[in-house]
Amino acid sequence: MSQSSGTDREMSHDTTSAPSNGTAPTSNGEPRPTTKKRPSTDTIDYPRRRATIACEICRSRKSRCDGSRPKCRLCTELNAECIYREPGIKLDAGDKLILEHLNRIEGLLQNSLANGLGLGTHSPAASNSTSEEFLARSSGNMAALTIVPPINGMGTWATAVSNISTMPKTHTTAALHLLQSPMIRDLVSRPYDPKVLLQLEMNREQLFLGSALGLDLSNTGTYVQAFFDRVNVFYACVNPYSWTIYYQTALSRGFREGPESCIVLLVLALGHAASTGSISQQPPDKDPPGLPYFAAAWSLLPSLMTRNNLLSVQCQILTTAYLVYLVRPVEAWNILSSASMKLQLLINSPGRVPPSEEELLKRVYWNTIMIESDLLAELDLPHSGIGNFEETVSLPTGFEDLGGESVGRDELWYFLSEIALRRLLNKVSSTLYSSQATYYKSSPAASIAQLDPLVAELDYQLNQWYQNLPFPMQFPLDRVPLQNPVQTVLRLRYFACRTIIFRPYTLLVLQDENLALDSTVQENCHKCLEACIRQLEYITAHHAGHLPYLFQGALSIVSQTLLVMGATMTGSLSALLPPPTTMDEIINNVIREVEGYAHLAPSVQLAAEIIQEAEGKRQMWLRTAGLKV
Repeated sequence: MSQSSGTDREMSHDTTSAPSNGTAPTSNGEPRPTTKKRPSTDTIDYPRRRATIACEICRSRKSRCDGSRPKCRLCTELNAECIYREPGIKLDAGDKLILEHLNRIEGLLQNSLANGLGLGTHSPAASNSTSEEFLARSSGNMAALTIVPPINGMGTWATAVSNISTMPKTHTTAALHLLQSPMIRDLVSRPYDPKVLLQLEMNREQLFLGSALGLDLSNTGTYVQAFFDRVNVFYACVNPYSWTIYYQTALSRGFREGPESCIVLLVLALGHAASTGSISQQPPDKDPPGLPYFAAAWSLLPSLMTRNNLLSVQCQILTTAYLVYLVRPVEAWNILSSASMKLQLLINSPGRVPPSEEELLKRVYWNTIMIESDLLAELDLPHSGIGNFEETVSLPTGFEDLGGESVGRDELWYFLSEIALRRLLNKVSSTLYSSQATYYKSSPAASIAQLDPLVAELDYQLNQWYQNLPFPMQFPLDRVPLQNPVQTVLRLRYFACRTIIFRPYTLLVLQDENLALDSTVQENCHKCLEACIRQLEYITAHHAGHLPYLFQGALSIVSQTLLVMGATMTGSLSALLPPPTTMDEIINNVIREVEGYAHLAPSVQLAAEIIQEAEGKRQMWLRTAGLKV
């Protein structure tokens, strides 16, 4: 595909290559990054005399604390909880990191939302918090906070979520909200309520589990290997060191009872799915790969659904993963919600989870957070309340290698990187797209003034995440094909996050094109549209992430396509895009690709129909405006 010089512009502000980290072997011989202290160019030369006792926020920021009680001056300004370390109590590195991360970033953004103000004098470049520390230390000992946040019962069915690292209860991030924007809304024949996607999914026919009477166990070795090579890297919830024990237990029971049998069958289902490529490429008139194994596992679920233990939760997470693969988002949410409630019971019951299962608890917990966030990003579903425990459940550190036979490696790099990115995506939705965001309630010019510091902070966090990815996950930002599917997925997720960070500027220019006369607004619109194009120009690259992300990815593709369609109809924005012929080619390729997903879900089918209709109306508008012969 030909590309114009416009789309090949250097993104000099964010194309800094990731640092070449030195590595030190872990206990199982795998390399891991070492933390390097970077010199700060914005260090403030404070006087040497400091308060005898400094709060944790000031300690983490290396700022002078005035020692005021109950809150020091800085914590008062940030609206953050002011915690003084009592004599004799030493916080470990994990505690300091979580305190800094939660209080400096989340407190700062939450405060700006509550007051309807910008971030004041805060400079992203002066921040001491880096994703390098987060990712490097996440494979070490990350102790949970000793301060448990107040929980108003389990679930938040009628309560707004206050943690900005979780998806907000109401937000406008989803694809169909773009149909309410100027220019874009003229491309569809009738208005669509964003809730229509959920209604379509709720009304679809139930899943048919096939008619197979027996299980083919002749290829189990191939499917198990495919699971640990291509699936567990995304979910990281099956222990490769204890797999043989699970399989032998399931085999002794004829795969007819017990959580071990259910887990083994689900691993086989997902492994078979992973070994056949994208489900969008499978014949629609045949059963999906892995369905017989899933059907056998499904028959075991009723006896496990009422058990409140981690193995039953693990079964439900794997069930959810296969339903996500089948593009069954509402069924996936139903199973995931049950898993969430079990987890909340277990977390709220001290001593219920034995030490040997604590690592599994972390894995299934963070899976629940991430899958629920992905579903909530596009569908108006109730929150399960699992996000209230983010500050009490630590990050995974690695399954214990018992020295037995292993069928794969326990790789955490993608899982940890995705946790950090998912939390940032949720912050973007909470800060820029929730009902609490105030910038869009002002005039367009005033909105820009409020947006600038918020977007600068979020963009800084995204760049920190990228620059400090561990070596196995590092991907180039330039247009080079990637052989590693995991890096391909992360790069697409990076540009999706970048798009929604800068999208408010593009939406404001669609409302008032005079705003684009400001060079900063124009540059931020370019960042948004460039990120859109980077997701759309090589559309088949999305197949690398179809097992965990096809549903959300398809709707994300549709939203980026609608946005660039509107931009092509606006003089100031179209100048930031590739030439019209290139844009036509990109859009047509996207339409054909999404049409190939349409048979998988009614919500995706509607999305495909919307962009097809929108492209027809766009071409008609361009001809009427004399911009196309």
